[in-house]
Amino acid sequence: MAFFVHHFCRRFSTSAVRNVAIKHVTVIGGGQMGAGIAQVAASTGHSVTVVDTNDDILQKAVKGIEGSLKRVVKKKFADKPEAADAFIQSVLQNVSTSTDAESVVQHSDLVVEAIVENLKIKQDVFGRLDKAAPAHTIFTSNTSSLPISDIASATNRLDRFGGLHFFNPVPMMKLVEVIGTSATSQETFDSLLNFSKALGKTPVSCKDTPGFIVNRLLVPYMMEAIRLHERGHGSKEDIDIAMKLGAGYPMGPFELGDYVGLDTLKFIMDGWNAMDSENQLFVPSELLNKLVAEGKFGRKSGEGFYKYK
Repeated sequence: MAFFVHHFCRRFSTSAVRNVAIKHVTVIGGGQMGAGIAQVAASTGHSVTVVDTNDDILQKAVKGIEGSLKRVVKKKFADKPEAADAFIQSVLQNVSTSTDAESVVQHSDLVVEAIVENLKIKQDVFGRLDKAAPAHTIFTSNTSSLPISDIASATNRLDRFGGLHFFNPVPMMKLVEVIGTSATSQETFDSLLNFSKALGKTPVSCKDTPGFIVNRLLVPYMMEAIRLHERGHGSKEDIDIAMKLGAGYPMGPFELGDYVGLDTLKFIMDGWNAMDSENQLFVPSELLNKLVAEGKFGRKSGEGFYKYK
């Protein structure tokens, strides 16, 4: 996707906050997204601390980062095994873990939250961190569906709060959606754009609207494919083939839904429908609801629209 910059009004903080280069990053959440964000930050020379509720999750996160790095070096250092090992060790040295978020953020320039898509939980986390973090620390969420302004409302640093929406798998996907609210300062927004570029990503500027850019277009596309199938106007197999061969998409909408997770897709649609029930793009799907109720979430559960080994 081509890079574009969209300027929109932001309210600046009345208190002067010094512009600090982002060197120390705290990632809240050691799941797949959190580990991926930590990996790319550590790979570009940032000091990263991954925070989660227990050491088992954190050990799994570090193991996942190491495994991902081993796949990276197979291409980057194909004929240089010693350089490959040195690169892996240098990246891992930039990664530390902790279960004490309040302590860690005292030394952080940037906090990236990548936990469960639950507004209250996110607000509780940021409310606690806001009391512990220095004035210059920027807070961000990796949410794909919740309003950044709603999450930020739990803090007293609205001017230093934005969104950094990475895509899965983070080490491979080049795009980062940088989201600013009406209260995000220009200085904060520019820092997030520069940080994204420092990671080797291509940032696009987004307003704080449902789904930002990618999901705002992608989720209704997947939902319309499901409705098309529900109306009997095409099999899921034919619809997938048509979009792959006719539109050049790497995956059809049903394959993509299974990859994203049907529970995640339903969660997003339910949230959008609650915010704007009159919007026909946000109408729920009986078929999707049925599959999720049956525990058929897609690839991660072994079955969704398709079955997986």
